[in-house]
Amino acid sequence: MKIKFISTYILLLLFTQTFAQETLLYKTADTTNLYMEVYYPPMTEIANNKPAMVFFFGGGWVGGSKSQFQHHAQYFSKRGLVCFLVDYRIRNVHGTSPFESLMDAKSAIRYIRKNADDFNIDPDKIIGAGGSAGGHLAAATAVIPDFNDPNDNHKISCIPNALVLFNPVIDNGPGGYGYERIGEQYKDYSPLHNLKAGLPPTIFFLGTDDKLIPVETAEYYQTVSERIGSQCDLYLYQDEGHGFFNYGQFDNYKDTILKTDKFLQSLGYLNQEPVIEIK
Repeated sequence: MKIKFISTYILLLLFTQTFAQETLLYKTADTTNLYMEVYYPPMTEIANNKPAMVFFFGGGWVGGSKSQFQHHAQYFSKRGLVCFLVDYRIRNVHGTSPFESLMDAKSAIRYIRKNADDFNIDPDKIIGAGGSAGGHLAAATAVIPDFNDPNDNHKISCIPNALVLFNPVIDNGPGGYGYERIGEQYKDYSPLHNLKAGLPPTIFFLGTDDKLIPVETAEYYQTVSERIGSQCDLYLYQDEGHGFFNYGQFDNYKDTILKTDKFLQSLGYLNQEPVIEIK
């Protein structure tokens, strides 16, 4: 689908707002239309190709809403990123499995990279981000070679250039999250079991009281990542549970936002200035 171009006058109006400026159809799967919301930087930032940040919501591949990361998108778009909130197929709505969810996540990144010029983004600076099952999807787009939609153009890479993971479901093996639905295919689906050289630089947030992702699993993910030559900055939040980073827990939300900001600065994706109020 060709992106509809918006007049310069409308862009001037839209880019002063803090809500999504576009909602785009990125994929049709059978009879299901899947959309993404786009948050652009201020008009003063539009002249340059910007990094993109692609958010996948959590919900166990069963439920959830792309609005989960709305506040994150508002903040990081003001900081100069083009942000995308991506819908994907989930069981409660579409009757699908986790495998279709991953297919859609890969399709979304391919769509964004294919249309980089229209979005005014740098196709080599795409940040995959997500929480819980959405964190799994972000990580899996980077390391899982299978579960590609046959209708995608597989010549376009679905691999992000950096990862921001909020209590991600990274272990789908026996004893890990989702194994009862994934079964023996975990060997081809679980990020923890498929880490390899070239893993994008990663920041990883986890509460020490998370009942779904053990601290030991996150530490092992970091150890293996570093062993294969990739950066993985792990931040543990004492006594915090699953979903501790969401906007409703504002202090944690703010702290993870600031750490993510500094991480992206270290990669050259953000400048130190201007400082944006977190609210």
